Amino acid sequence: MFSAIARIFRTPDLRRKIGFTLGIIALYRLGAHVPTPFVDFPNVQACLRDSAGTEGLLGLVNLFSGGALLQLSIFALGVMPYITAAIIVQLLRVVIPHFETLYKEGQAGQSKLTQYTRYITIALALLQSTTLVTVARSGTLFGTGGPASCQQLLTNDAWWAQLLMIVTMTAGTGLIMWFAELVTEKGIGNGMSILIFTSIAATFPSAMWAIWVARGFEVFLLVLAIGLVVLALIVFVEQSQRRVPVQYAKRMVGRRTYGGTNTYIPIKVNMAGVIPIIFASSLLYIPVLFAQFNQPAAGEEPAGWVVWINNNLTTGDSPFYMLVYFLLVIGFTYFYVAITFNPVEVADNMKKYGGFIPGIRAGRPTAEYLDYVLTRITLPGSLYLGLVALIPLFALATVNANQNFPFGGASILIIVGVGLETVKQIDAQLQQRHYEGLLR
Repeated sequence: MFSAIARIFRTPDLRRKIGFTLGIIALYRLGAHVPTPFVDFPNVQACLRDSAGTEGLLGLVNLFSGGALLQLSIFALGVMPYITAAIIVQLLRVVIPHFETLYKEGQAGQSKLTQYTRYITIALALLQSTTLVTVARSGTLFGTGGPASCQQLLTNDAWWAQLLMIVTMTAGTGLIMWFAELVTEKGIGNGMSILIFTSIAATFPSAMWAIWVARGFEVFLLVLAIGLVVLALIVFVEQSQRRVPVQYAKRMVGRRTYGGTNTYIPIKVNMAGVIPIIFASSLLYIPVLFAQFNQPAAGEEPAGWVVWINNNLTTGDSPFYMLVYFLLVIGFTYFYVAITFNPVEVADNMKKYGGFIPGIRAGRPTAEYLDYVLTRITLPGSLYLGLVALIPLFALATVNANQNFPFGGASILIIVGVGLETVKQIDAQLQQRHYEGLLR
């Protein structure tokens, strides 16, 4: 293992790529701590220290920004606008035939879809930065029951100052996109995934330290041990797949023989990744958002539905919240797998190139068989995702940690997924140069 790591740094090209990636990561983390103009940074830092953490969609966005959101930094929006834009473009393939046509056109079509993703990212960044500045100006970013300093986060609330803040945060999102593309082109791994990994990993030390301070060293060790077990189980499930065997018939083209090979279709247990958890968190935040906009005036009683939402959908330790969250994750898992893996399309491509599954006729029977396998394997995958999503909520109820609890939910899935993919890419680079990979 150590000799393989030494070979990485002895290989000039690989060493240069890793060094470039680490440099971009350093710049990204530096930008996460540079405050936006007209932000009262001492007040923000004091409110962050006194805050008990955030829940729901705001907590998820803050997690993906590496804590930059609540610091109101130039990178406050983080990678969330790009993630949302990529999901929107992927969903548009289902409803707009032009997007599906571009997807099938190969490299030229993919470049066009990437360009659309960039435009949507900037539009979402404008919208989200406007919302964030408005919330910061109203003094409700850290809630309404805190000290007076948490209601005064801006040093200048004039319209031109707010406009400059919005432009700065939007430009920060564009710079993050550029960083990600540079890493993809000149570094190691997928640039956006690496930056997401960095944002989430940056919150781990503070989250663990908060558990140590709040519950003591014994609970800290217990959480760490449970976290390592959860990490190992997630790595095992993420690597698990159902391999559907495929054979290609031999065919003669001139004097050459093509086909006659055996391969397989890998169907992962967790084909949806972290997307269902993001969808479920976003959907659960919508009624909370409506309740926030319908707060009663001073001296008035809140409406009954507002009280019910505040009691059942704003706290992660509510049994009703856990049940709805679990069911939404399962439902979105089936939905996302259905739109990303098309058995009919796969069966048609196999038939086109002379491929077939042993014992299954080509065409419609193959599509039905793939749909049957996919439906059966998605069930344990959706239950697995639902349980992983509930880990931070159980921690909220037992360890008194916030929903940014590191060993669970979207954070641990992204950490494991990006880590495994990056190790595979480094391993492939080593095998190209030394005929021996990172792991033996």
